[in-house]
Amino acid sequence: MSDLTIRPATADDLDVIVDFNARIASETEDTVLDRNTLRAGVQVLLEDPAKGRYFVACVDGVVVGQVMHTREWSDWRNGDIWWIQSVYVHADHRRRGVFAGLYRHLQELAETAPGVVGLRLYVEVDNTPAQATYARLGMDDASYLVMQEIFG
Repeated sequence: MSDLTIRPATADDLDVIVDFNARIASETEDTVLDRNTLRAGVQVLLEDPAKGRYFVACVDGVVVGQVMHTREWSDWRNGDIWWIQSVYVHADHRRRGVFAGLYRHLQELAETAPGVVGLRLYVEVDNTPAQATYARLGMDDASYLVMQEIFG
């Protein structure tokens, strides 16, 4: 594979991020997202880094993967935990180190950012390949069950 480049996402990446996020929902949750709502949500985050940031992985200038992080304040640790979200690697580039590159990039940023105390993510309970990947990268099972109530 050609050299992998990791960079912050820009407004020019909006369409590919929207497409990748729609694919995530379809592949992992068999869910079809409303594209207008999705596009607006991605655009807000791209315009407001206080909400979080997207990073993209490129091969030969083409975006082949993405990761997003948001922040959660931890009073227990007196610092920010970065939640890893919207992980996607195009099917043609899976099992080639794309996510590992994205994760290591984010990990390095988090370790050098003042006040960041850790990384977290949630993963589908049946997605054992992803769980194995995260474990290989040094993440541990936090033994939490995520519960939610989504409005609308």
